[in-house]
Amino acid sequence: MDTSPIRFRAGRYANLYLVIILFIAVFGLGIMVGQAIAAKKTIKVADATNIDKVLNLYTTNLAEKNSSVDFNQFWQVWEEIKKSYVKQPVKDSDLFYGAIQGMVYALGDPHSLYFPPKAAEEFVKSMSGEFEGIGAEIGIKNNQLVVVSPLPGTPAAKAGLRPGDQIILINGTSTVGLDTSSAVEQIRGKANTTVVLNIMRAGWEKPQDISIVRRKINIPSVTFEDKGNGVAYMRVMQFNDTTMDQFNQAIKQIQKKKLNKIILDLRGNPGGYLDMAVAMGSEWVKDGVIVTEKYSNGESNVNYTEGTHRLAGIPTVVLVNGGSASAAEIVAGALQDYKFATIIGEKTYGKGSVQNYEPFSDGSALKLTIAEWFTPNDKNINEQGIKPDIEVKEEWEKEAVGQDIMIDKAVELLKTPQN
Repeated sequence: MDTSPIRFRAGRYANLYLVIILFIAVFGLGIMVGQAIAAKKTIKVADATNIDKVLNLYTTNLAEKNSSVDFNQFWQVWEEIKKSYVKQPVKDSDLFYGAIQGMVYALGDPHSLYFPPKAAEEFVKSMSGEFEGIGAEIGIKNNQLVVVSPLPGTPAAKAGLRPGDQIILINGTSTVGLDTSSAVEQIRGKANTTVVLNIMRAGWEKPQDISIVRRKINIPSVTFEDKGNGVAYMRVMQFNDTTMDQFNQAIKQIQKKKLNKIILDLRGNPGGYLDMAVAMGSEWVKDGVIVTEKYSNGESNVNYTEGTHRLAGIPTVVLVNGGSASAAEIVAGALQDYKFATIIGEKTYGKGSVQNYEPFSDGSALKLTIAEWFTPNDKNINEQGIKPDIEVKEEWEKEAVGQDIMIDKAVELLKTPQN
């Protein structure tokens, strides 16, 4: 599961020729990186890719477009695999999708991914908040597969996974060189089946195996609680299709109960849709920028505040930790820059890039990093994260049952006169 800030380009499917270009370019970069499962249908029929047409359209003119790359070698490798690989027959669709995965992997960007049709279908399901698996956001940091955040109440959280845990093995297979899409494919599975993750954690002398039983995951985006004394508590789990509808319901409760203080809990929130983050941050910000996207060509896209700003002026504390990433950092960064909230907790993950999601006609999809995002005060959060105003470390071992030291600190802060 990877819930980076995403812009969907629905309805704009690449034609076959563009897919061919992607296909041909990749083999020189590494066909052995990603192997895809042969696809069924998602957006359209996945078997629509006609490999014969792809082969027939290859010409020397195409090879001449880049004199530094010998595309003949691509076809030599293709033919050699088809002829000599020990386990035959080799599926053309596996080579085709694996080749494109390899090209995207060669960018060295853990957030840019190519999804074969089956993986694309699973990714879209995860963004709707319902899927089968362990319920953890994973990513790559310093070339190591890591847990970004276990979602609250999921098998991953109950098994004890924590943000920053390094995933060394998945069911006994090394994760070295594994991209996040392939890792997710291995970790996910049918409900009531088991996956074993070999985990290394800071402070441990050696890795440990953690067995997790997969379940059907259906996580609410937003939960609400009246903490008493005028304090509203809202926990935002992720930024998906249902987030703003559920956030609106929470705001209605705040207005109905006439609550005058807010705790916004973004801990363990791995992110999601960019527009949801802009809409949420806008509830506090009456005027100005929420986040700016900066592209490689020097152009920028400024996302200004929108809506009716129903929470403007209400004293707010935002809780964050190392599992707060992406869209969660957009909201925290905006409220911090405008001084509309006090940020409490630990430095956030530092996922400050925007991905464009484009589905293709065969059901596959490309999630490509197209920009980095900057807070209203022009801070680049990518790989740096949001530094809290008040640092409070999570210490689960020291907390009594039912205690949450960050929430306690937030309530204490909201009682002070300046808030």
